[in-house]
Formats: sequence, structure tokens, C-alpha cells
Amino acid sequence: MATTILGRMGQLVRANINAMLDRAEDPEKMLDQLIRDFTNNIREAEEAVAQTVGNLRLLEDDNREAQQAKSEWGGKAAAASRKADELRMAGNLAEADRFDELAKVALRRQISFEEQTKTFATQIAQQTELTEKLKDGLNKLRQRREDLVQKRDELVARAKMAKAQIQVQEAVRDVSVMDPTSELTRFEESIRREEARARGMEEVAASSLEEQFAALDASEDELEVETRLAALKAE
Repeated sequence: MATTILGRMGQLVRANINAMLDRAEDPEKMLDQLIRDFTNNIREAEEAVAQTVGNLRLLEDDNREAQQAKSEWGGKAAAASRKADELRMAGNLAEADRFDELAKVALRRQISFEEQTKTFATQIAQQTELTEKLKDGLNKLRQRREDLVQKRDELVARAKMAKAQIQVQEAVRDVSVMDPTSELTRFEESIRREEARARGMEEVAASSLEEQFAALDASEDELEVETRLAALKAE
């Protein structure tokens, strides 16, 4: 299980996220899926680390017990050997031989536990190495997941900003199409035409008055002529 998880962890850590995002039709969905994958693998890695650490602690406990048993059987062997020497010095050879045999039995048990401690030492070294690899991979997965979450948040923020900018540009474009200043310009032009028309009418009116006054002056001149003509005839 731990080896399989290590393989998946390595694949995720080494994955070229940027290349995957470049090929993705929807980068945000791709990031969400990657975050879920990392989260699931982190959960499995945590369980694997807990299990390997638990196994390591069991091995360490067994090794301590074997070390203790090795020492105890060594002590028993030494005690039996001393007792055999005392009995032999006392002339009790049979009992001395019996205690020497007991010492040999104790030494065999001591040797057996020594072999166990060697085996445990190898297993502990292997389990420690595996545990460290799993812990390191777990930390890398956690960091990579944090990086992905930050990248996702950044992309989402950029997408929202881009959308807002597009909306602003569309609003500006609509305002340009419906430019109120163009309406004002047309209205101003209409006023200017009316003002020009009023001036034209004023000029026309003024021209008519001048013609009337000119006609009036002409009739007065004719009247003067007729008056003078009548005076001549009267003479």
C-alpha cells in the first residue's frame, strides 16, 4: 500500500501542472479536479504514514523486548556458569555439569534474541526510511496543493476582473454608440438654423420697409413737381 501511494505521490508532485492547464478547455475545472486529487492522495498518504509509523513503533517495541531478553538470558548464563564453578570447586561435579548445561541453554536463548535484534534493526531501518519518504512526499503534496489553491484563487480573481473589464468596455461602447453629445450637436445645429432663418426674416422685413419709405419719398417728389407745375401755369 505504502509503495503504491509513494508512486502516486511522485506522479502528482512531478506533474507539469502548467502544461496540463494549457491543454485544458476549462482551466478552473481542471484545477478543481487536481485539488480534489491532491486532497484524496493526501488523505491516503496520511493514513499510510500513520500505519508505517505505527509499524515502526511496534518494531521498536519488539526490538527493545528482544534486547532486554538478550541481556536477561546473558545474565542467567553468567549466573549458571558461576554456580557451576562454585559447585565444581566444592567437588560436586554432577551439579556443576548440570549448571553448565543450564548456562549453555541460556546462551542459546541469548544468541536467539541477538539474531532477533539484528533482524529488528534491519526492519527498523527499512521502516524508518519508508516513513521518512512518506512524510517527505506528504509534505510536498500539501505544499503543492496549497500552491494549486493559490493559483486557482488567482485565476478566478483574474477571470472576474477580466469579465468586469469586458462589461465596462461594452458599456463604454454602448455609450459611444448612443453618444448624447451627438444629439446636442444636432439640437444646436437646429437652433442655429432657426436663428439664421430669423435673421433672414428680419432682413426681409427691413428691406420691405426701406422700399416703402423709398416709395413714399418718390411720391412726395412727384407731388412737389405737380405743385410747381401748377404754379407755373397760374403765372
